[in-house]
Amino acid sequence: MDLKKIVWILAVVFVISPIAKSENVEEKQPNIIYILSDDLGHADVGFTEGKLKTPNLDRLANEGVQLTQHYVLPVCSPSRGALMSGRYPIHTGMQHGIIHPGEPWGLPTDEVIIPQIMKEYNYSTHAIGKWHLGMHKWSFTPLYRGFDDFFGYYMGSQNYETHIRGDGYDLRNDYWDKDGQFVDDVRYDLQGVYNTELFTQHMLDIIAKKKSEESPFFVYLAYQNVHTPHMVPQRYIDKYSAHVKDADMQIFAGMVGAMDEGVGNITSALEAAGLSDNTIIVFSSDNGAHVGECVKHTTGSNYPYRGGKRSIYEGGVRMPTFVWAKGRLSPAKSNALVHVTDWLPTFWHLASLNRKLKPNNPIKTKALDGVNQWNVLKQVKESARVELLLNIDPFPLGCAHPLPNWGVRWRDWKLILGSGGPPDGWYPAPSLTSREERQCHNQVEGYVELYNIALDPYEHRNVSHQYPHIVEILTHKLMQYNATAVPPGNVKHDPASDPKLHNNTWMPWLEEWEDVRKELKGNMWEWEEYNWVQVENDELPDPCYNQTQRKRDFNYPI
Repeated sequence: MDLKKIVWILAVVFVISPIAKSENVEEKQPNIIYILSDDLGHADVGFTEGKLKTPNLDRLANEGVQLTQHYVLPVCSPSRGALMSGRYPIHTGMQHGIIHPGEPWGLPTDEVIIPQIMKEYNYSTHAIGKWHLGMHKWSFTPLYRGFDDFFGYYMGSQNYETHIRGDGYDLRNDYWDKDGQFVDDVRYDLQGVYNTELFTQHMLDIIAKKKSEESPFFVYLAYQNVHTPHMVPQRYIDKYSAHVKDADMQIFAGMVGAMDEGVGNITSALEAAGLSDNTIIVFSSDNGAHVGECVKHTTGSNYPYRGGKRSIYEGGVRMPTFVWAKGRLSPAKSNALVHVTDWLPTFWHLASLNRKLKPNNPIKTKALDGVNQWNVLKQVKESARVELLLNIDPFPLGCAHPLPNWGVRWRDWKLILGSGGPPDGWYPAPSLTSREERQCHNQVEGYVELYNIALDPYEHRNVSHQYPHIVEILTHKLMQYNATAVPPGNVKHDPASDPKLHNNTWMPWLEEWEDVRKELKGNMWEWEEYNWVQVENDELPDPCYNQTQRKRDFNYPI
């Protein structure tokens, strides 16, 4: 054969083969695992150059796409509701705070959520860990929302080993039996076992079963780590005792380490089962680390970002996030704007093979706020969105914003109306030597803060006075969002939820036909909704933005 022809054939083989492999991968429905940590701050993992070592998370982050501008909500129930529904909390009634124990409300059951969509494309669906989206009726619990099974707890937190929250036990394995009957198996036998290890083991059991199955799977793995109460088996503490002297920080580091170990075990199991090449892992946190005035001893850290859990400053809503997908995504760091609502349309795109596959039944969601980010993750597209709503909470929140807080991100600009926090300072991890706090006096009832996040990501310089036209544009956007908002769904605690009435166990206490009592809905608020946002911006100065600081500011390009 002619030498030139041989060279040409070899060139075609070497150039085309990787592409063909990639195309084959893209034509197969991927397994998807969404791992959500709880109250994990920006500086609590290694891949963001944090102080703690997280070798397994770091490996996946470095092999995947790191999202440096991934936004969530300032507290957990709103973030989880936004993730599952693909809709901003203002559109689901989950914009104000969390679901406290015994409160009869949750993510509305007329919202179509991720597992319901995945099942229409023949995925098996599994939920592990924290739910916190409602449990006063069975219809609000995971299996009635599209999951095939659930192993975890309904509440927002628990003792990691006794599995008790308040006066009630809360650890269960829910599933449909062979006759299609719902089974709620409360696992009293697992008292004394650290829940992080239980959740990891349950994930490993799922992987072992899926090894021989052809159908794809979706797993929502919601660890409690590193939410309070801070506790971890001694063996994890021992790993840090030599170089971390603070006792509270040793426990916290151990909690992060336990979760990191779990992620490593899951990755190893996927590889051993031959599933890793067709599995996508997304890792993120529901909100920032718990710092500030409401924390007795700060251990988590969002540094150098400002604020933390309960605030809409970057430290509260900008989370360490990555996507790992061997054979599908090349290692990269993406600065694209991504919101937690984007995962529903992104997973929908993947499950349907870019809508090439038809669902078993028509899927009718309400108008989605999320957008498909897959082409952004593949680095085919620079950005899929130019703005996102941080939140609109019309009421003050305990141990957080004393005023309503409204926030929006548009291109490089971020506007906060009302109160962005507390926490509103900058809180380094305990191992650092300095701490900068924001001390304000003579606060007024309402103010305006504008930041250029590209130039000032740590929100040191409020430039609202220098760019009133940007304030006006973003205020108008917030008004447009607010015009579409539904009222917050919060209702008061129902005494009928008392676990003592249900064998000292947290159980749904209302029948499907029962309405929430009127007295729990009415007269809930001890304050009135503020109308200050209608006032001219010039009448709402930032109390921390004085003449001295203003002189230090410089001109920002639009």
